Amino acid sequence: MTSSLLRPRGRTRTDTRASGGAAAEGSTAPTRILDRRHPRVAALVRELGAGPADAAGSVDGADPARQVESLHRAHAWISRAVRPVYSVQDERPVSEVLRRGRGSCSQRLAVLEAVARAYGVPTRVRGLLVDGSFWYPRFPRLRRIVPDQVLLAWPEFRLGSPAGAAGAPASWLTVSELLGGLRPVAAEEGGGFTNAGSETLFEALSRTAIGWDAAPAACPSTGPGAGAAAGATAGAACDLSAYVLTDLGHYDSRDELFARHGQTLCGLARLVAEPVLGRRGAA
Repeated sequence: MTSSLLRPRGRTRTDTRASGGAAAEGSTAPTRILDRRHPRVAALVRELGAGPADAAGSVDGADPARQVESLHRAHAWISRAVRPVYSVQDERPVSEVLRRGRGSCSQRLAVLEAVARAYGVPTRVRGLLVDGSFWYPRFPRLRRIVPDQVLLAWPEFRLGSPAGAAGAPASWLTVSELLGGLRPVAAEEGGGFTNAGSETLFEALSRTAIGWDAAPAACPSTGPGAGAAAGATAGAACDLSAYVLTDLGHYDSRDELFARHGQTLCGLARLVAEPVLGRRGAA
């Protein structure tokens, strides 16, 4: 029952799973969306209490454990201070998201990326086209206008040695590995992501390992035909691979991803929907 009428036209979105796709090195540079040098973003970094990047370009002397702690602290702040809404303007600059004090999952993830880059932690994104039916529980009465595919920018972070430093650079970590896979908090904070109620993917990341590739466990009440997993144990891996329609590969920034593939909705649809959805909180 999803709609294909609202997405942008003239875009070629090719799946990279067979070819492997082009590599993306990521960056710490500011972009139009990740405007980490804006005074609002700089003020947030100061408020979080992390020191500036050192001469090598990495926060806390390239100590991965301290970088993880700094980014966990940033994620917790964003969860508290930036109210979750269904904004459809994925290209909104981080400084504007902070000014409004509300944002979609994509916009809140962009805030986390901007903070990471301000710390000297390189970031990049993986582009995924996700089946619109994933959002049915959020819009039970509006299924006919839910887009048939949603473009998701899923961030990745490279901790430790930056490119060009002595030794090989560290491997890339997905945002889920960074926030949900590197500390044993799930048992204390509850079960897996249910895609119901007020919790969004952004909040669930801190306690649930969310993945878009085949994983051992499925999310309770989310996958097609789900229901049997409703009693999943706390912190179980949350496999959302069944919803992935197309893997668009990796990009140095979300700016590059959206420039290449457009946003989820066409410009006219965003213009009409944003005044309403941009203020609608997660239900």
